[in-house]
Amino acid sequence: MKITDVKLIHLKELESVGSIEPAWNEGGLMHFSKGGGSFTEVHTDEGIVGIGPGMDPSILDSVKNVVVGEDPFEIEQIAQKLKYHVHTLPYRGAAGVDIAIWDIIGKASGQPLYKLWGGSKNRMMPYASMILLSTPEERAELAGSLMEDGWKAIKLRLHHDSIQEDIRTVQLVREAVKDSMEIMVDANQAQSHGKWQPGVIWDFRRALETAKLLEELGVYWLEEPLQRYAFADLERLNNSVGLPIAGGENNRGIHEFRTMVENNIYDVLQPESMVLDGITELRKIGVLSEFYGKKIVPHHGGGDIGVIAHLHLVASWPNAPYLELLNDPPIGSYVHKFAIFEDPPVVKDGWIALPDSPGLGIEIDPAYIE
Repeated sequence: MKITDVKLIHLKELESVGSIEPAWNEGGLMHFSKGGGSFTEVHTDEGIVGIGPGMDPSILDSVKNVVVGEDPFEIEQIAQKLKYHVHTLPYRGAAGVDIAIWDIIGKASGQPLYKLWGGSKNRMMPYASMILLSTPEERAELAGSLMEDGWKAIKLRLHHDSIQEDIRTVQLVREAVKDSMEIMVDANQAQSHGKWQPGVIWDFRRALETAKLLEELGVYWLEEPLQRYAFADLERLNNSVGLPIAGGENNRGIHEFRTMVENNIYDVLQPESMVLDGITELRKIGVLSEFYGKKIVPHHGGGDIGVIAHLHLVASWPNAPYLELLNDPPIGSYVHKFAIFEDPPVVKDGWIALPDSPGLGIEIDPAYIE
């Protein structure tokens, strides 16, 4: 089997849902719609077509030069060639073609990817990953509503002006859900590759004080409480508290994750396929995490096809307890991103079932294809 073509397929926006300000980008807006954007198709000479997230049109010719004529089963070599020849930005790079090739491998093998990767879990527990910072009262009300809908875990964004407001948010959410939901917390302090970013910036003292208070409240983890490359301070923080520290969504190299596990920087690794340019690299970090006794819960995968790829991955890993799913209804509900799929996966009673068709197990609804 040989790859014959790579196409970027544009999607119609059938409904504009609205925009909200994400906690990690103060002053910016995150738009939600049903449809819009694009996805990647990789074609083969045997008629099997794989799909993946969209990518920047400017790299399409470079990607074709690398992959056309290659055997998709030689994905390791293809991934390394793409990394060398195609220089990309996070969320706009070669992850789309890498995921699409894995979709081809699954379809050619007649197996869903999680089974191809040795997984036995046919469902995963997602956590509702919040988008807004919002008020303690509103977050508690929403958490109670999600609990009533069957959700079993929620991740709060916590970087208000004061520690008191952060802790009050967790306290009110805990009062609303009791022991019915796990609570994770994300400080969003590693968005920048430098020292500055919009919004409140934590120092070591605030991170340590917050971590100790969150530990008393039974929080499941504290995510990215310091700058992306503040490895020494992150190690010191992690060794000072019993609360698990999580992170890694913006780190681009496997060598960075090796440093994390060797130095006990994070207890929970959160690599992102759309940052690492695909699933091929991400799977290696899964092996690394298991070897060092760490949990792994990948970042959200961009919201649509990437999420499905992550769903297969976490179902294949024994040390992956959750799937991250952006879900901050009504505007930020996960169902809007999933609308492009035929028969999209749904969260039912706090679980999401694995697709059982070969490959990714999902197809794009033709109504959305331009």
